[in-house]
Amino acid sequence: MLTVGDKLPEFTVPVQQGTSALPAGETLSQDAFPGKWKVLFYWPKDFTFVCPTEIVGYAALKDDFADRDAVLIGASTDTAHVHLAWRKSDPDLAAADFPWLADNGAVLASKLGILDANEHVAYRATFIIDPDNVIQAVQVNGLNVGRNPAETLRVLDALQTDELCPCNWNKGDDVLKVAA
Repeated sequence: MLTVGDKLPEFTVPVQQGTSALPAGETLSQDAFPGKWKVLFYWPKDFTFVCPTEIVGYAALKDDFADRDAVLIGASTDTAHVHLAWRKSDPDLAAADFPWLADNGAVLASKLGILDANEHVAYRATFIIDPDNVIQAVQVNGLNVGRNPAETLRVLDALQTDELCPCNWNKGDDVLKVAA
């Protein structure tokens, strides 16, 4: 599995965004969003139970991520058409206005090393990637446990300080200073 300090691998993956049109072959690559931080989060499958809680949770914080010069990128190993159908079936998912990678061939998930060997779907993996496409934080959960998007935002805040941040640090708290 790729981890902190590794470069985001090269990829070109189909992407689905919004609900106004059928997917038409749009793709996204590692070079999308130059100069931005990226929060790439995978869920196992569309039309499941835990996954929509995470997607909606991230969507609720989209503006907070944008305030930190970060973009959200969701992903699963479903197709763009399945993503569209799921978004159209649920108004909360339809409102999750950020790109959803349709990594149906598990191209990127394989490169990241986050495929569950038994279920052949991605783990619940979150990667915080800096503007130079270097992975700065990784969290991976099993298939049955959802993530905390607010914790992802807290970690992004800490990373962006470029300082020593203690346990439970939150934006605005004091950072640690090394005695001279």
